[in-house]
Amino acid sequence: MSLPPESREEAIARLTRSASDLEARTTPKVSAEMAGHAAASQAWKIVADLLGGVFVGLAIGFGVDHFAGTTPWGLIGGVLLGFAVSVWMAWRTAQRLMAEAKQYGEPKSVPFDDDDQGA
Repeated sequence: MSLPPESREEAIARLTRSASDLEARTTPKVSAEMAGHAAASQAWKIVADLLGGVFVGLAIGFGVDHFAGTTPWGLIGGVLLGFAVSVWMAWRTAQRLMAEAKQYGEPKSVPFDDDDQGA
């Protein structure tokens, strides 16, 4: 037994409802606590990028000094290069996070409360 024919508009409306129902089921629900954990995770990633770049530059500079005998210039150059790379990586991560945050719109303003200050 075949289905009764439906008009083009009915078919489009049915498919649109099905697509919106599917999107509602598959979109993850993000709570305020989960958003806070995600923000803290990204902050720690930036800190790790900053420290990691400096330490990797330090190690490379130490290796150059050890094998080339250029003490202390390899170490100084490695630290400076590592710092520059780590700042660039942190800037890139911050740019990505700001682009992701734009989809949520402007943050809500919190009213100033004078009563919270200690007496």
